Amino acid sequence: MPTSDLTDPCTALVEAGVRQQIFPGAAWAVGGIDNHVPGAAGRLTPDPASAAMRTDTLFDIASLTKIISVWSLTGWLVSRKRLRLDERLADLLPGTAGYALAPVTIFQLLTHTAGLPLRARLRASYGDVREDIVRGVLREPLEGVPGQAVAYTDRAALILGFVIERLLGMPLDQALDEHILRPLGMDATRYGPVPPQHGKPVAPTEYCEQAGAHLAGVTHDFSTRLLGGVCGISGLFSNVRDLQRFLHAMLAQDRRHGEVVDAGWVRDSLTVQTGTLNPPRGLFWHPAAGSGPQDDIWCHLGFTGTAMWLSPRRGRYAVLLTNKLYYTRDSARINALRRDFMRRAFDL
Repeated sequence: MPTSDLTDPCTALVEAGVRQQIFPGAAWAVGGIDNHVPGAAGRLTPDPASAAMRTDTLFDIASLTKIISVWSLTGWLVSRKRLRLDERLADLLPGTAGYALAPVTIFQLLTHTAGLPLRARLRASYGDVREDIVRGVLREPLEGVPGQAVAYTDRAALILGFVIERLLGMPLDQALDEHILRPLGMDATRYGPVPPQHGKPVAPTEYCEQAGAHLAGVTHDFSTRLLGGVCGISGLFSNVRDLQRFLHAMLAQDRRHGEVVDAGWVRDSLTVQTGTLNPPRGLFWHPAAGSGPQDDIWCHLGFTGTAMWLSPRRGRYAVLLTNKLYYTRDSARINALRRDFMRRAFDL
């Protein structure tokens, strides 16, 4: 089905999500090499007087940060032979020497097979000083044997962010801007907090008791806030237009974009790298729920209700941005809607 023919079913599904109060509003796009169809529905908040969602509305993209920031920069380093997937953390981060993380490899972090604790739990364990947090993360015991099981964990991206900062000698947000965002023309994407003068509407997320208001332009993720808003876990704000540029670059692999997102890195990342282990994983990407191996649809999801999908075989991508966290932290309904959106976007 041509991309343009997908407008009505995708729009109807997103508008139903607004009516059913799965999220106050959403923006989305389905595209390919030669064309794309963007859309938006609902409002920034449930208040009928609030501004309408737009395709340039900024969203807290949550774990999509792991792809835009950490996955991209890791690939940038690998393609320039400044990092190998078989390198151990002991050889990259001196703070791991003598601790359980020392033998863990970059490959194991990217495939979620490192045996790491499942969540960050930063304040409870380490206090609120950045240096203490980093030291605590690097000295934490493992919860599994590296290479023996697949278990999604925020810590993989957190630690990869530390590796990137050390290898490039600059903070993660600066590295991302210099090597990924500016070359791709993603001028709206940035780590928060988002200043009012940024000039684009920002979708608010969950209610903050301390602030007495819904968070807007400030990441919902507490661990990321503890690290100043910049880390590999979460913290990026972006919009549909910028994510279209990113996904199109992965598909197109033209000469200019190939210098930013290497074709070999994309191919390897969108290939099962975990053998017979389940669930199957590529390199940070994973097969989309509701699709089969023959569909070749890969995805990454965010806790705020965001999602990106990519199918090299079909030459198509899709992105859905929502602020479902305005209503609830429960993910059952947004997961069902994301599966339906993916199936309609890829005509399954």
